[in-house]
Amino acid sequence: MSVSQSAHIHAAIAARNDRSLAAKAIDWIRTRPEGGIAVLFVLVQIACVAGALAFPTSFRYLSEPNIAVLLKSIAPIGIMALGVGVLMIAGEFDLSVGALYSFCAIVAATLSNQWGGDAGAEGASSLAPFGGMLVGLAIGTLAGVIHALVTLRFNIPSFITTLGAMLLWKGATLLYHGAASLRFKPTEPFDTIFDGSLGVVHASIIWFAVFAVIFHFILHHHRIGNHFFAVGGNQKAAVAIGINPTRTKIIAFAIAGFMAALSGIVAGARVGSIQPGGGLGLELVAIAACVIGGHALMGGRGSILGIVLGTCLMFTIQDVLLLLRAPGFYFEMFVGGLIVVAVITNMAIRRKN
Repeated sequence: MSVSQSAHIHAAIAARNDRSLAAKAIDWIRTRPEGGIAVLFVLVQIACVAGALAFPTSFRYLSEPNIAVLLKSIAPIGIMALGVGVLMIAGEFDLSVGALYSFCAIVAATLSNQWGGDAGAEGASSLAPFGGMLVGLAIGTLAGVIHALVTLRFNIPSFITTLGAMLLWKGATLLYHGAASLRFKPTEPFDTIFDGSLGVVHASIIWFAVFAVIFHFILHHHRIGNHFFAVGGNQKAAVAIGINPTRTKIIAFAIAGFMAALSGIVAGARVGSIQPGGGLGLELVAIAACVIGGHALMGGRGSILGIVLGTCLMFTIQDVLLLLRAPGFYFEMFVGGLIVVAVITNMAIRRKN
């Protein structure tokens, strides 16, 4: 075999491998729920980095303070969206997670302050914040179970059940604490665990990443994850193969309530205070992050990577608008338009499949 023939053979093999990799990438984008948002996220990041390099003084996207603020903003909504996304895969919604976010955080902070005092106070207990947190998480989980039982027992759309629950928990927050903000300065080691930093990486984003990995394993490598997809995709077929949809949806609702409570507590520890109405409206942002990330509104389709990318993309756009000094309503317009486009795309992919 001549040198030229060998070169042609190697070139043909390399070209075939390149085409194979390109074909695999295209197939992944087409078949995965997060495929489209992954492409859009990468393109937005490339544009932002290029703009930061071209205009380093006026567009400080790559500055450490900006990156730190961006990461801190992503974490609370991302944590909440993980629970909301799991519930959406199971075919249900929870509009009360924003109200639970505030109520559970206020209960946790109140008990922490009562049992241990503020950080630095003489006699302050280092375990008090953890005790308050456990109570707050238990309330969020129990609330999710109650929402599930009411929805399933009386065959009410979860949209209606949790809409009523949103108003209930909002009123419970005002009844329990009032309308004034609550100071939350937990003692060590709680403060370091939930409000510490490693450079620009805040503890809250680490918790978001940890739970994203856990939920990825649950959804894609555990039996209960298969149950979520099966129940959300076709409940009758799920029942036919022996899956209990009631138990599955109760678990999904409980996860959503737990993550809403955790999100509120993590955000409260970061900010140092909790507003009674601070969580209202966040349920729509969390649902938007899931929809943008490829979740189907009817259930049965979605991924944890999609939730992460959807949340990151939303807050990247918000950060860009802030750096450009654009009016705040531009962000709402963008998110609204992106939700509609994402739903249309998901419906088209679902019909094709």
